[in-house]
This record gives sequence, C-alpha cells and structure tokens, in this order.
Amino acid sequence: MEVENKSIVLDIFLHGLTDDTELQPFIFGLFLCVYLITIFGNLLIILAINCDSHLHTPMYFFLCHLSFNDMYLISITVPKMLVNLQTQDQRITYAGCLSQACFVVVCTMFECFLLGVMAYDRYIAICYPLRYTVLMNPCFCVILVLISLFFSILNGLLHSLMVLHLSFCTNLEIFHFFCEIAQIIKLACCDSLINNILIFVTASIFAGVPFYGIIFSYTHIVFTVLKMPSSGRKYKAFSTCGSHLLVVSLFYGTGFGVYITSNVIDSTKKIAVASVMYSVVPPMMNPFVYSLRNRDMKEALKKVIGRTASLL
Repeated sequence: MEVENKSIVLDIFLHGLTDDTELQPFIFGLFLCVYLITIFGNLLIILAINCDSHLHTPMYFFLCHLSFNDMYLISITVPKMLVNLQTQDQRITYAGCLSQACFVVVCTMFECFLLGVMAYDRYIAICYPLRYTVLMNPCFCVILVLISLFFSILNGLLHSLMVLHLSFCTNLEIFHFFCEIAQIIKLACCDSLINNILIFVTASIFAGVPFYGIIFSYTHIVFTVLKMPSSGRKYKAFSTCGSHLLVVSLFYGTGFGVYITSNVIDSTKKIAVASVMYSVVPPMMNPFVYSLRNRDMKEALKKVIGRTASLL
C-alpha cells in the first residue's frame, strides 16, 4: 500500500450519511431545521438565565455553560455538513478535519464534566442545604467550570498531537458526516495502537469519572430524600433533579449506544447515523428538557419572549 507523508496530506473525503442524491435534499432540510432549533433553543435558555435575577444561582450558572457548549458542539459539525451537501463537495482539508475532531473531543468532554458538576451541585443543595451558599459560592463555581474546560482542552490537544505523528495512505475517505479522532486514526498506514489505547484511557477517565460522580451524587440524594418526612419536600427535591437526570440519560445513553453499535455493527454508514444520536440529538433536546420540566425556567422564558415580542 502506498504511503504518503503526513505533512502533504491535503484533503479528506467525507462520505456523509448517504450517497443517495435523492435523499440529500431531505437530509439538508432536516439538519438545517435541527441546527436552527438547537441554536434558538439554547440561546433562549442563556438569555432567560441572564435576564432573570432569580436564576442567578449555581445550578443555572452551569446550565448556561451547558447551553453554550451545546451550541458550539453542533456548530462544529452540522454547518460544514450542510455546506458539503449544498455544494456537492465532500472534501475537507486535513487541518480542518483534525481541528474539527479536536473541538468535538473538547466539547464532548466539557459536557461530561458539566453534567458531573451539576450533579454535585444538586448533591450539595439537597444533602447539605444549610451549607449550600457557602460551599457553592460564585468563586468556586467559576473554578469548577475553568478546571473542566482546562482538562477538556488538554484532552483534545493530546489526541490531536498524537495524530500528527501518524502517516496516512492515499485516497483518504471517512464514512461519516464529520471528523472523529477514531475515524482519522483508522486512516493511518502506520501502527496506531498507542493512539487507540490513549482514546480508551482518556475516555475512561474523563467520561468515566464524571459518570461515577453522578452515580455517587444521586445515590446519596435518593437516600437523603427518602428520609424526608414531608412528601411535598420529597417531590420538590426530585423535581429539581428530574431535568438533569433526563439530560444525563440522553447524553450518556446515546454515547454508550454509539460505542456498542460501533463494536457490533460493521457498517460504517450505520455507525455514522448512530453518531448523530450523541452529537446532534442531545444539544437539540436539552433546552426542551429544562424548559418543559422546570417551572422557574418556564416563567423566565415567558418574560424573555414577552419582552422580545413587545420590542417587535
């Protein structure tokens, strides 16, 4: 097999979700709608939190960052896919592909950390309510977000730098609608065992630790809530956690589903379709989950929409 030096790799061909030209207009329209809904929904969440002083609490501070991350995550992948469909040019430069893969890793890991931090916030709020304002002070909340972002960026850069050491074959093709680190590594003509081990180790640490933190937090939350004498307090406690649990289930559930699919199914096209579930669906659904199940968020959204309508 002919090998090219990695320094002269110019373009990578993204096959997308389908090669059927009749389906491509439908996919373009569908993903355009999904993208606009995601941006609009998450932007509304951010505006509602910033405009309502009652929502200036740690829980909504983290939710605001989650919404911004969701907008950024979907903006990394979907617009490029839409441009490719519109121009019928599926090429992406090697630098662009690697950058896209790096930012996807950063946003995905940042989402994991944020969900873990939000679970810790609920744990303190329910298990230690009298110490909540002291433990979850604004300075500590900012530090948690910065630490999460730091490790996410570190993880993304680590994978990207490791890929730079690989040599690639000619006719580079990825059967996906965006570049993933794992898909880029598969294109290498040299030994990529270290890269694959690194993916497994970092995923186990950076995704596993927040996940186990979420389990730990909600285990203690459940025991604490069950000890509450008032059924009203129990309902209020569970209702404040319901939205977060749905978001966690959606994100980790789709992520595990894609991982299992990639190990069971040989079809690269089916794997690409499955990847939509963790890269596109959670960012779109999160605003609906929080707005439909949270009374305070509903009121804040009504105020924002009302003010916007009055200005128009």
